[in-house]
Amino acid sequence: MKRRAQTILNPLTAALLALGCCTTPLSANEADPTRPTDPGLNATVDVTMARPVGAAATVAGFALFLVSSPFSLLGGNAGESWDNLVVAPAAYTFKRPLGHFEDPASQSPPAK
Repeated sequence: MKRRAQTILNPLTAALLALGCCTTPLSANEADPTRPTDPGLNATVDVTMARPVGAAATVAGFALFLVSSPFSLLGGNAGESWDNLVVAPAAYTFKRPLGHFEDPASQSPPAK
């Protein structure tokens, strides 16, 4: 039984290693900044990945703010803590135009 498992596992391991060696150079290519990007693809990635992660970061930031708020109040930086933990992820998630990942005006917390 052990020998049979070994005869199946050895070619499978070799195939996976060969596949990994062949695909690594493809994934290591640097993106060309002069090449136009597909706005439909950017919007799709934004809706399916970036927005849900941003919403989760907003909720997690709010939870962290609740935990750290007594210490922030003692330190006198509760506003800065709120801006960094809650406002910045919320602005990235809800105020940024769809498919625009590099919009610095909407990613920074508002000035006070």
